[in-house]
Amino acid sequence: MSAASITGRTRLYGIIGDPIAQVRSPEVYTRKFAEAGIDAVLVPMHIDAGEIDAVLPTLLRLKNLDGLLVTSPFKTHALAIADEVHSRGARIGAVNALRRDDEGRWHADMFDGEGFVRGLLAKGHDLKAKRALVLGCGGAGAAIAVSLADAGVAHITLCDIDRAKAGALAAQLSASCEGCEIVAGDADAPRADIVVNASIVGMKAGDGMPAPFDAFRPEQIVGDVVLRPPGEPTALIAKAIECGCPVVTGIDMHSGQIDAILEFFHAA
Repeated sequence: MSAASITGRTRLYGIIGDPIAQVRSPEVYTRKFAEAGIDAVLVPMHIDAGEIDAVLPTLLRLKNLDGLLVTSPFKTHALAIADEVHSRGARIGAVNALRRDDEGRWHADMFDGEGFVRGLLAKGHDLKAKRALVLGCGGAGAAIAVSLADAGVAHITLCDIDRAKAGALAAQLSASCEGCEIVAGDADAPRADIVVNASIVGMKAGDGMPAPFDAFRPEQIVGDVVLRPPGEPTALIAKAIECGCPVVTGIDMHSGQIDAILEFFHAA
């Protein structure tokens, strides 16, 4: 959307974080709004981490602000201030999107895991009764585990270099994800139908594998949340391709998340 098309009726969406200069969401979502014929823009909003408790409640009082994306380090702050937290966000304990309804109430949810699952489903994968291994028990790992459980995965092993962290998350999610067994354990890839890297390993070009995997079976699905340029896969994805496995990349996850958040923003 060009500056000339912005009027006094244009609705506002924002993305908050500290820092914020690295995000691509403003151009991506503003373009999506324009393509859908929606008179709205999404703008970056840099809030100092030490001022979030003072700034965020005031920001949400803007009458023409309809939604927010939330990035690091504010995902728990946004959870605390929402009027209604939807199921995924409540179970994970963090959210990355807020929207205002017609009554002025703010709804919040988490879409990191939903984006990954949509990336899987878009490639035709059936997740029912599968066994998954999730590497990394931070926010992305928690979100992916919840969304995999919601999609029908039967068993999830959470693995992290901090074993206590993995154990605590497994206990937390087991209590709220019915129908899915969630445990903490080792990176035992041979037993998994789905292997997911939800850690930061792979963000740097020289990073190796997130765990000592020598090979994968061709029928295993391998995913990685790390967003790398096309043609420059993470070591994990490169190994999976070498083994003939279907893969889901950070690009697939990002695309699925955009679609899910746009639906959330414009939910009735």
